[in-house]
Amino acid sequence: MRALLINPEFPDTYWSFRHALSFDGKRSAYPPLGLLTVSALLPRTWERRLVDLEVRRLKGSDIEWADIIFVTAMLVQQESLRRVVARCKARGKRVVLGGPYVSTSTENLPEADHIFIGEAETTLPQFVKDLERGEAKHFYQAAERPPLAATPRQESLECPARAGDAAPHDRREDGRGTRDRDHRSA
Repeated sequence: MRALLINPEFPDTYWSFRHALSFDGKRSAYPPLGLLTVSALLPRTWERRLVDLEVRRLKGSDIEWADIIFVTAMLVQQESLRRVVARCKARGKRVVLGGPYVSTSTENLPEADHIFIGEAETTLPQFVKDLERGEAKHFYQAAERPPLAATPRQESLECPARAGDAAPHDRREDGRGTRDRDHRSA
């Protein structure tokens, strides 16, 4: 299975940091940690590709490559989310939505095959099982926030053009009671 993970574009607002980032030659402040978590939860046999629209354009060849497309968004990204979903659905792709906007605005979402409400650590494994059986549901809702120990280590996906020291962090405790450990030192 080929999974395309897409982070929509931020409009020209405070959250985009677009003008400040240009001073440092960067196009994005942070990697899309939610999508990196989703990637780490997917079966190891699946191929993965990340497209962050803050860093580069979404190409038709990216969409054609994928069997399934995961898209996340914050409220400020909703217009870009709608455009991304429309492009993917126009090509007949299975689209999965999740993230902060999706979890708080279920009544105004673009057309998608599967919608995730809440954190994916507890619902994505069941979705994968359901998908393999041909029984994937339209809605998956986390009953509660997962314990920090359930957060997987995020695998390395290409995340170029980021500002500062924005490497993915591990939310699990490291035995010394320390959390938010930088992966490069793990």
